[in-house]
Amino acid sequence: MNVPIIDPLQGDFPEVIEEYLEHGIMKCIAFNRRGTLLAAGCSDGSCVIWDFETRGIAKELRDNDCVAPITSVCWSKYGHHILVSATDKSLTLWDVVNGEKITRTTLQQTTLHARLHPNSSTPSVCLACPLSSAPIIVNLNTGSTTVLPVSVSEAGAGTVLPSRNKFSDGSPPFTPTAACFSKNGDLIYVGNSKGEILIIDYKNIQVHGMVPVSGAAVIKNIVFSRNGRYLLTNSNDRTIRVYENLLPLKDGARALSELYSTMDELQGVDKLKAVGSKCLVFFREFQDSVTRIHWKAPCFSGDGEWVVGASASKGEHKIYIWDRAGHLVKILDGPKEALTDLAWHPVHPIVVSVSFSGVVYIWAKDYTENWSAFAPDFKELEENEEYVEREDEFDLMPETEKVKESDINEDEEVDIMTVEKDSSFSDSDISVEELCFLPAIPCPDVPEQQDKYIGSSSKLVDSNHSGSPLSEEGAQNGQVTNPASSPVEAIDNSIAEDTGAARLKRKRKPSEKGLELQAEKGKKPKPLGKVKSSGKSSKSKNKSAVGQDNGVSVSANGATD
Repeated sequence: MNVPIIDPLQGDFPEVIEEYLEHGIMKCIAFNRRGTLLAAGCSDGSCVIWDFETRGIAKELRDNDCVAPITSVCWSKYGHHILVSATDKSLTLWDVVNGEKITRTTLQQTTLHARLHPNSSTPSVCLACPLSSAPIIVNLNTGSTTVLPVSVSEAGAGTVLPSRNKFSDGSPPFTPTAACFSKNGDLIYVGNSKGEILIIDYKNIQVHGMVPVSGAAVIKNIVFSRNGRYLLTNSNDRTIRVYENLLPLKDGARALSELYSTMDELQGVDKLKAVGSKCLVFFREFQDSVTRIHWKAPCFSGDGEWVVGASASKGEHKIYIWDRAGHLVKILDGPKEALTDLAWHPVHPIVVSVSFSGVVYIWAKDYTENWSAFAPDFKELEENEEYVEREDEFDLMPETEKVKESDINEDEEVDIMTVEKDSSFSDSDISVEELCFLPAIPCPDVPEQQDKYIGSSSKLVDSNHSGSPLSEEGAQNGQVTNPASSPVEAIDNSIAEDTGAARLKRKRKPSEKGLELQAEKGKKPKPLGKVKSSGKSSKSKNKSAVGQDNGVSVSANGATD
């Protein structure tokens, strides 16, 4: 029986906090196209990439030139690049696999949101929304910028108005301004402070359509669904509105230009509104009619069936989930702190939110245990029942099994090579070179801890008065050994005279063979701990020559210094 028909509130949406991620103070997040990697921008200017399957850090992108907080992160279409914007007015493009910085561009103002062009395998163009000016298109290779129109004059041409000057009617300037690409990137949708959605052709930067939003309030956010069929706007009148996109997903710019050219009987704003009515149709609006709260970071679910928005109130971590029919199905109540960013997983019913303290919370569905899923013949009982056995239950060959016949064709070949297309992705067949996972790099042990362990072991040896052979050798050669030093330090003291670590009473003169080895290897020869006499002198004389405190030492060939 269909459960959603019986209970419309049941669905694939998150319900509880499953886990949380901690690494510094994270500010903004973004999933890659498959949802296998999660990028998070931190307050120290770094970008952390989490492996969402294992919940481990796969890569950390850090630029020494950028220590300012990150404002937005954006993945490229196939996941090989990440665009990061920061409060120091910079835009940085990273190579994810190598962890190298490709380009870095500095703008005139701080960028709140930056999005790469969606239909480019090697991204070089992005759309940036500055803090207090019109959106701009930035060429990351050359650093050149193109300002987008945010207003329409009576003649119908797109004009850019300064952000600090007022308009002719005395209204405030168009700040802030939201913008986004269409699914294929051939159109740009701009929402201004007049409550208007401008449809701009990406190639010639001309306004070919306009859709007035009811309420005429400032549009703070404008987002497309994953499939490109719905457009979401978040206005300053505390209302989220959803529009249905009537333009084709492919060749949308050509369809828009054809609509614009067919309406020659109209001129100016009326023509743009007529074209806009053929492009976007109002579908539904979402709001909290009781509390009338402002919304932050609204977005669609991966399949576009759910709309989610976070409360913008301070000290409140609440996430509202609606279905496309407009019904509020769930309110997720998190910790008592503000929410800064929000993202829905592209495939699974998972929502990831960022708190003001920099912790990332993972919301997932609360699954209940279903024991019948483990065995088809398992039956759950509410209370104990008396079991009546069948007559042939304990027979070697029950009559019920004799009647049954297998419906499986054992001679049919099983195809294990063909990969089925994922219904969640419309173009999964052309994403062969897509980056889904990063190779795991083992983390080496901290050298400080190794030295600590080695030092502790050497102390233990010294405390037992049983020094290592290296320490005994150094003592015989007249070296002053440190009882608290490690064996590694003892080796360095015996062979590295130029570092200042060797503590000899008098430097030893190397032999001819030692000089040859020094020229070949570029190292000091290791001093010999035992000396053999080449003459007829007795062992007592050699012992006294080595053990005296007058600093006289004997080399290997019998020469004295």
